[in-house]
Amino acid sequence: MPHSLVLNLLPLSPISPGYLTGRHLHALFLTLASSVDKELGDYLHEAAADKAFTLSPLQTKKCPFKKHHYLQWEHTEPIPEHTPCWWRISLLDDSLFGKLTHLWLNLNPSKPWHLGPTDLLITKILGTPQLDRPWANACDYSQLYEQASETNRLIAFSLATPTAFRQGKFDSVLPTRECVFNSLLSRWNKYSGIEFLPLVLDSVFSSFINIKTEALTNYHSNFVGIVGEVSYRILGDVKPSAIKQINALADYALYCGVGRKTPMGMGMTRRIFIK
Repeated sequence: MPHSLVLNLLPLSPISPGYLTGRHLHALFLTLASSVDKELGDYLHEAAADKAFTLSPLQTKKCPFKKHHYLQWEHTEPIPEHTPCWWRISLLDDSLFGKLTHLWLNLNPSKPWHLGPTDLLITKILGTPQLDRPWANACDYSQLYEQASETNRLIAFSLATPTAFRQGKFDSVLPTRECVFNSLLSRWNKYSGIEFLPLVLDSVFSSFINIKTEALTNYHSNFVGIVGEVSYRILGDVKPSAIKQINALADYALYCGVGRKTPMGMGMTRRIFIK
């Protein structure tokens, strides 16, 4: 069962921008995992690719990009002490959530965790959708598949943090149908236990694109990705089973994201429904 958990956090002192990078938040997650299972923390640290979790950048409640579905991916000013923050962790592997159950069930809101020199309190963990927290959810893989539409031919996504796709040795920012849906497919087949055959994407066409590029400077080398909204339509004579698979993958995007560096906060993607 994939889980998308939103952690409410409270910093006890200011957090400088230098400790708000994907690398530092990745280290905080590994610390959380190691606190309940050191071997698990070591395993997650050493996993080279296709890690079974994704992380968001740290968010404050006053998100300047809310009306565009965007999230904050860089901070140029310190987050002041006692500023309510939230942080999304998604877990793609059933066993990973189970191994971390002790952490969720025995949360001590007075125990500080460290993000650089700053102490953070985890005040609450949300695992179900809230009106102001659409990133929290959980659903069985089998249920994701069963609930997927066999008739909905419009697939729309919000790319909430900078997103790029690896092609050979280099990155591409173009959200082609192959880049987006094959990214979803590879993660679905790795973790769901319900293997889909390679998708036939000849009937999937871009129908709307409203994106812009953003450059991040808090990596060893600059990372350029896109944020915005993209839509695809399934056209022509397509079997209901194929439409169902594409819709299941679109619904799965909430948990796994698309593209590169999802364990570092990039590629956060959510399906949106256009009226």
